[in-house]
Amino acid sequence: MELNKENVRKIKELILFTVLIIIVLWKHTVILDILHFISGIIFPFLLGGAIAFVLNVPMNFLEDKIFKKWKTGQRRKAQKLARPASLMLTILCLIGALILVVFVVAPQLGTTFASIGKNIQAFVPRFTGMVEDIFHNNKNITAWLAELNMDWDKILDSVLGFFKNGAGNVLDSTMSVAKNIVSSVTTFFIAFVFACYILLQKEKLRVQVSKLLYAYLPVKRVEGILDVCSLTYRCFANFLTGQCMEAVIFGSMCFAALVILRIPYALLIGVVVAFTALIPLLGAFIGCGIGVLLILMENPLKAVVFVIVFLVLQQIEGNFVYPKVVGSSIGLPSIWVLAAVSIGGSLMGVVGILVFIPLVSVIYTLIKQDVYRRLEQKGITVSQSASGTDVKK
Repeated sequence: MELNKENVRKIKELILFTVLIIIVLWKHTVILDILHFISGIIFPFLLGGAIAFVLNVPMNFLEDKIFKKWKTGQRRKAQKLARPASLMLTILCLIGALILVVFVVAPQLGTTFASIGKNIQAFVPRFTGMVEDIFHNNKNITAWLAELNMDWDKILDSVLGFFKNGAGNVLDSTMSVAKNIVSSVTTFFIAFVFACYILLQKEKLRVQVSKLLYAYLPVKRVEGILDVCSLTYRCFANFLTGQCMEAVIFGSMCFAALVILRIPYALLIGVVVAFTALIPLLGAFIGCGIGVLLILMENPLKAVVFVIVFLVLQQIEGNFVYPKVVGSSIGLPSIWVLAAVSIGGSLMGVVGILVFIPLVSVIYTLIKQDVYRRLEQKGITVSQSASGTDVKK
């Protein structure tokens, strides 16, 4: 190998890379501490970017649909007010949704859970009586039910003892909890302010980032990066919009069905199902479980009816509503949606489920585009026929 300038540069880069790898492996604990410190500093800004990304979807909708005349009008003041007005209306809608949860759903759930201890004592005898009526011909089951005697006072004392024993630990950790709360509130405030700045000046930020990329990277690479960013935004925005529409539709269907069948807690269950349906595939079943728990204490038979109605509505929603509203918006086959939910849920829980579906959609689209491009370059056409897969060159 000739030692020209290009080869010498490559050797220097290889030596530098090797030295960095050795340092990282040797001082990995120090490197991890440094990364943790840096992540703590930039986390509010990353969170602010995520908040801005989510709020940008409804803000764009309001700005285009409601404040379009302001943007295209002749008055400069109206044009300048279109963006802040749409942002403020978006924030008010978000606060309204939170108020709905806090003042409608949470108190009702609290009241229900508080009364469970009282209702369960009356519910168990009724339940055992129903089971006796069903299995009155089976002597073994009847004898077992007769021996079933739960000491609720003892169970209540055990629960109270558990809380008393844990009270000391709770008091000891009060200061640390308060510190964490103050730190979390401060972080969220900084992130929210940063998100507002991003949303109010997003065009200027886009131009600045484009200038930075074009200044330091090749033109083709910058165009590829911008295309991927644009595809990512479309996938996430379409998924968020479709998921919210699907949740509202499914919650409304549950509410209407429960009102028609005169099942209690119709509004509360409809709201809970709508919010939990924001979690793809599995979220609605969480709402179903909460609804069953609410209805079961008042009327077990209606709880069974609710489960049947929910399963019917879920089939309608899964086979007709979800593919039309969400599936078409992200362009991802069902098998990959299931894979994204499984992987995202295993790695990051609920947040992983919400992130991985559009992320897998982006990867799927990029791979699909690259595959078709390579097949076109090779002049190969692959099609499905009745006899199998046909390959033409």
